[in-house]
Amino acid sequence: MSRFFKFAIPVSIIVIFFLSGCVSAPRYIVRRPVKGRPGEFVFDKQRGMASYYGEKFHGRATSSGQIFDMNGFTAAHRTLPLGTTVKVTNLDNNKSVEVVVNDRGPFLKGRIVDLSKAAAIEIGLIENGTAEVEIEVIESKE
Repeated sequence: MSRFFKFAIPVSIIVIFFLSGCVSAPRYIVRRPVKGRPGEFVFDKQRGMASYYGEKFHGRATSSGQIFDMNGFTAAHRTLPLGTTVKVTNLDNNKSVEVVVNDRGPFLKGRIVDLSKAAAIEIGLIENGTAEVEIEVIESKE
């Protein structure tokens, strides 16, 4: 072998070795499960108080990464998988609406779901701001 190849091959290997350290490692997002009370996550139906959120959060990013639209039919729930479709029924007037869970919350004690303003209007929740509801899972993403 010529002197060039005897010198070039080891130098090439060293250069490749050092350059490989410059490549960034893949970025992995580790998603931790949302903790709730034992058994709270797995349910077909759940009853409790609902509230709504609107203007203050309109246009902001939700936990799912979507932009919150108060005129859409969405909801926030503490433990249901994001993307889950649920039927929310106002137990005072028996009106129902289907919404997609795209955010986390509510963060007030005693509340089980926050609805978008449009969903709240649909089931007559706007007048009082809160109502006793039943949540029924229609389609779960897990």
